[in-house]
Amino acid sequence: MKEDIIPFGDSALIVRFKGKNLESIKRAKKTVELLIREKIKGIIDFIPAIHSLTIVFDPLVVSFEDLKKRIEKLLLVDTHVKLPPPRTFKIPVVYGGRFGPDLKFVAEFNGITEEEVIKIHSEKTYRVYMLGFIPGFAYLGEVSKRIETPRLKAPRTSVPKGSVGIGGSFTGIYPVSSPGGWRIIGMTYFTPFNPEKIPPVEFDILDKVKFERVSEDEFLSRYRGNIEFIGGSSD
Repeated sequence: MKEDIIPFGDSALIVRFKGKNLESIKRAKKTVELLIREKIKGIIDFIPAIHSLTIVFDPLVVSFEDLKKRIEKLLLVDTHVKLPPPRTFKIPVVYGGRFGPDLKFVAEFNGITEEEVIKIHSEKTYRVYMLGFIPGFAYLGEVSKRIETPRLKAPRTSVPKGSVGIGGSFTGIYPVSSPGGWRIIGMTYFTPFNPEKIPPVEFDILDKVKFERVSEDEFLSRYRGNIEFIGGSSD
């Protein structure tokens, strides 16, 4: 299957990959690895997504047509690229109650109990499909169909930092307090984004993530700073 390479404005292009989610993500990451090795002048940034790779470039240094030809050649050999082994993160989560106000809805929507939602959510190892929305937010896929739940029709104006949510077939952690429409089922003290660190984002594409249930007491003993809850209350 030949990939589509199309212009995206005058200083970027998009490579569209065909195939299943994980396969497409691996090809996007392999393409980035090859482009870095090639050291092509004029490339400014890479933005991988589930079925695409956006490449930002300086059109005064390299043209769209020249860059497209270089990428087409690299795509013929990307299957030979060996990616580094993914890292595994174990994320502690306190589920339900004031920490996960949507747990009850997720259970009722799927016709199961809250305990079953927790078990299903925490027994699977997820992969980082892409980063986006806000700095450090990883789209983790894919949740079991038994707990897939649509997003809120009207997003909340503020979702607390550390909130763990489900949005459709994905789950994720809010790295900072922000607006959001995912169904919040728990909270973690793990921090996926720290602007004072290099790199500031903990996750990388294809990393593995597994959630582990912890008690409220353990969570409170490890959380740093004031805890915000949906609705504006805090401890």
